[in-house]
Amino acid sequence: MKNESRLSGQTAIFLCAVLWSTAGLFITLIPWEPLVIAGGRSFLAVVFLLVYRRITVKKEIIEGQKPLSLFVLFGGGINYALTMILFVIANKMTSPANAILLQYAAPIWAALLGWLVLKEKPQWQQWVSLAMVGGGMFVFFRNSLGGGALTGDLLAFISGITFAANAVFMRKAKNHSPVDIMICANIMTALVSIPFYVMYPPVLSAGSLFSILFLGFFQIGAAVALFSYGIKKVTSVQAMLIATIEPVLSPVWVLLGTWMLLKAAVIPSTSTIIGGSIIVIAVLFSSLTSRQGMVKRKS
Repeated sequence: MKNESRLSGQTAIFLCAVLWSTAGLFITLIPWEPLVIAGGRSFLAVVFLLVYRRITVKKEIIEGQKPLSLFVLFGGGINYALTMILFVIANKMTSPANAILLQYAAPIWAALLGWLVLKEKPQWQQWVSLAMVGGGMFVFFRNSLGGGALTGDLLAFISGITFAANAVFMRKAKNHSPVDIMICANIMTALVSIPFYVMYPPVLSAGSLFSILFLGFFQIGAAVALFSYGIKKVTSVQAMLIATIEPVLSPVWVLLGTWMLLKAAVIPSTSTIIGGSIIVIAVLFSSLTSRQGMVKRKS
């Protein structure tokens, strides 16, 4: 039963990463300022998550769950809001490859913070997977690295720490309602974006309207609901390891999108295919061996 619960958690985090990975494709279809997109996306995500919260609240009351402490609620919320905002800014100040590579050092920070704060010591399989993911990320983005600015790289690096810290806070809320943290984070992001809506009013079109609705309700809203469910059942480091599927899938959606719209596509390089394969293998290795470990301890 415990393994089934862990598998459902891993599946939820994987589906979350799939939805997160669609951001690049849909953001490119919206000709707005980055923080205007981030704010609109977060506002719609809050609407989705409040409905989701309303549906699940009765179950929580029956189970006798207590509300989150303000420290956990705002600690997690601030960290995820910073993750979204810093990453958007970093992408403008350094190369996208540098930004993604530095942010996805998050599993390492999640391992250390989870061990320190939650006393969840990573298994040896997870340390091996972390090393594989690091190597795979380097190979995956090798041809795109460089050309970054120090400030942009630093912001991306910090966003990796805040990303991991948010996962740890959500894991700490596993016996409560982790989704409340993400509602808080998206409210903060939406509020920060308000001045940018005044300075750069968005121009609506059918394409931009569809894209922002998808980003808000699915790429963030549904993804966050899945992450909130999954983090109750897997450790923060395992969640972050699975989330590394996101940067691997992101160029795939862009590739498919450009092929469907323009009937032309760029074939991925050998290093992209090899690096992506290493990351996928690392995630599978960590997920499958962690489940086996549960079986051994149970028996």
